Order: sequence, then structure tokens, then C-alpha cells
Amino acid sequence: MSIQWKGVMPAVTTQFNANDELDMQLFRKNINAQLEAGVHGIVLGGTLGEASTLTEEEGRILTRETVAFVEGRVPVLMNIAEQTTKAAITLAKTAEEDGAKGLMMLPPMRYKASDQEVIEYFKSVANSTSLPIMIYNNPVDYKIEVTLDMFGELLESCPNIQAVKESTRDTTNITRIKNRFGDRLAIMCGVDTLALESLLIGADGWVAGLVDAFPAETVAIYELQKVGRIQEAISIYRWFMPLLELDIHTKLVQYIKMASVHTNIGSEYVRAPRLVLQDEERKRITKIIEDALAVRPTLPDYKNLSVLI
Repeated sequence: MSIQWKGVMPAVTTQFNANDELDMQLFRKNINAQLEAGVHGIVLGGTLGEASTLTEEEGRILTRETVAFVEGRVPVLMNIAEQTTKAAITLAKTAEEDGAKGLMMLPPMRYKASDQEVIEYFKSVANSTSLPIMIYNNPVDYKIEVTLDMFGELLESCPNIQAVKESTRDTTNITRIKNRFGDRLAIMCGVDTLALESLLIGADGWVAGLVDAFPAETVAIYELQKVGRIQEAISIYRWFMPLLELDIHTKLVQYIKMASVHTNIGSEYVRAPRLVLQDEERKRITKIIEDALAVRPTLPDYKNLSVLI
């Protein structure tokens, strides 16, 4: 399956049970909710997937189980966030062996690499695999920016680098990318609170977070704006914003997992050193979620839309 870099691709959470083991039954329940809502891909092992806490075998289990469950309906991508080039190449190979159809890649972790080191890192991994790659550009959280000049060098030598998860928080970067690279580099918005704006000015899709709790609302926004029903998309987006803001906090994993508890497609269990929400913070986040659910909008039939003439 070749990847069409468009639509909504959830950065899915990893489900654990009370014994800190993978809860594959609940994981599949969440994946099924994503598929029923009409998502366009599944991204495993990102920040929301608590990748840094997973063992190599757990990561492989998640990939194999997701590929088997999805049965080719949408592409499954595995995230690579490693400290060394050698480890990243190994993960790319095992992801391909386990059936992943694409990779999302961060720059090297921990070490503050130079521009040339980042370029060589991406090149080495890209040249080691036939899988299409989406580079995750998030200098706010990960302190390394992949500039347009860096993308220019990468795109010349690595045809399988095809997309960027744009998380610079600067929406003008979308226009700069389109002006320079046209359709050569697809743009997937990576910030929930900037998603609709990004789509309207040229982003091709949305790697989403709150979709883990609210898949239908997320996909509806994408599909509505795509056919020109902008005001309907804006109305849902405005309702959604207090929830989307949970995605731009250091505790986004706990916050989004708590939201998925309220929509019955996830649990709040996280892997240490993360802890479940406590005391006043728990009350505050619960109120945000419950307030939103109390006025949850009725969605149009977003799966069968026609273009507005």
C-alpha cells in the first residue's frame, strides 16, 4: 500500500492495564473507533503512544497487532524517535518486517545535533528502507528544527521522504513549504489547536491527538472543510477547542487518556514515570471534558458529503 498523505491520522495512545501490561483488547477497541469514524491512517509509537517507555518487543506487538486488525483498510505507520542512527535503522527494518507501511521520524533524541548531523541521520535511515517517511518537525518540544533548506537537501536525495508533520506552531510555514516544494512534500498538521487553520491554507491532513477520544468530531472537521462547508467545520472546531488545548501541555498523554475514559474507548493507565491525574488537576481536567460532553454537537453525515458549489 502506497500512502496518500492526507486526511486524519491519529497518533494513537498505547493502552495499559492496572498491572502495567499492554491491554490489547482495549487498544483494539480504540483502533476500531478510529476506523469507524473514517480516519485515513494510524500512527503508532509517538509521544501519545508513550514510545519512550515501551520495550522493543512491545513496539513490535503493537505494530503486528494493528496491521492484522486494520487488514489494509488504512496504512499503519510506526514512529522512530531514537538516540542513535544505528538504533533508528534497526527500528525501521523491524517496522517494515512487522507490516508497517510508513514511518514517522523525529530528529535524534537527547543529543542537540547540528543541521548536517540531522540531515545525515535522516538520509541514513531513509536509504535503509523502502518505506515512505514523514518527518516530524517539532522544534518547540524537541529543540531541533528541520529548516526548508534542510528539507531541500533531503528531498533531492531521498525520494521516500514524502511528508512533514508540521508542528513548528508557525502556520506561515505551510505557505513557505508549498511555495518551495509544491506537492513534493505533503504537509500534515501536528498541532490540534492549529488544525483547521492549517487545513484551510494548504495542509493536506492532520496527525491528531484528541482524535483518540473524539474520532468522529476530528474526521468531521477535516471532511467538512474539504468540501467547502467551512462554517460547519468552524462550529465544531470552536466547540472542540477547550479539548484540543489538552494536546499542547506536557501532560497531554494523561489528559487525552482521561478524555478517552469519558468516551469509553480508553483507560487512564499510563506507564511510570508518568502518573495518573490526581487531586485538583484531575478535577480541573475532568471538568473541561465533562463541560464539553454536556454540549457535544450533533454531527452531520460527514462521510457522504458533496462539494459546495
